[in-house]
Amino acid sequence: MEKSKAQALLKRTLSALVMIPAVFGALWYGAPFMNFLVMLIGVILAWEWSSMVPSSRQNAYAVAYTVAAVFSAMVPFPGIVWGTIIAVCWLAVIVLARHEEHKYLLMLGVPYISLGAGAINWLYEFSGFPIALLFFLAVWSVDIGGYFVGSTLKGPKLAPKISPNKTWSGLIGGVLLAVLVTGGLVYYFTGTQLLFYVCLLSAAVAVVAQIGDLIESAIKRRLGLKDSSNLIPGHGGMFDRVDGLIFSAPMLYLALQIVDMINSGM
Repeated sequence: MEKSKAQALLKRTLSALVMIPAVFGALWYGAPFMNFLVMLIGVILAWEWSSMVPSSRQNAYAVAYTVAAVFSAMVPFPGIVWGTIIAVCWLAVIVLARHEEHKYLLMLGVPYISLGAGAINWLYEFSGFPIALLFFLAVWSVDIGGYFVGSTLKGPKLAPKISPNKTWSGLIGGVLLAVLVTGGLVYYFTGTQLLFYVCLLSAAVAVVAQIGDLIESAIKRRLGLKDSSNLIPGHGGMFDRVDGLIFSAPMLYLALQIVDMINSGM
């Protein structure tokens, strides 16, 4: 392994050793620690998005994104009050951004941050510690598996114009690792009863998380950026670390809601 890659891997590992216990602790102890974690993530995302996208009123956009993120972290489930607050924030950004060069990206900030960060909290409130932990493990696994399998096997590029380093072998390896990790835990603790459904959802989460990663890469490429910020050593910014989480959390939350409605007879 080249020296620069080894140093980058060391930074990523050390940063992960700090972040993972914090996430696990918040998941284990629940409210208000989980709310605070999601709020912290959302506030940092608000700062990064307003800094990433060039605008004439950076502070105003940052305030709108922050309000949307904080309310999303505080409410246990999306409802009328949450929808009203988010709509007001979004409308404010739409009005402010109407003459901006990157107006659509500025407008995207409100739903991207509020739905993404909020869904992590809603998922936890709805399903509890076990499912939320499996969700985090699935997203982390596709990232880890993609990194090591892709860099080892290489092969055809997944999306060369968006993210030149990502490969199909990395995607397949990441999805398989996500399924093996989550499926293995479920089998160990519960047997085969839920194994198929957990593996299916884990694979879906892994693929959607990778799509979220590619979308964030496309946005950064559009803005001429390598990282969303330099906040986390070896990882770049918060968006670089949680892009898969905030993109796949709404999907999993919606899927679990649908399953619950089917099981309860609609």
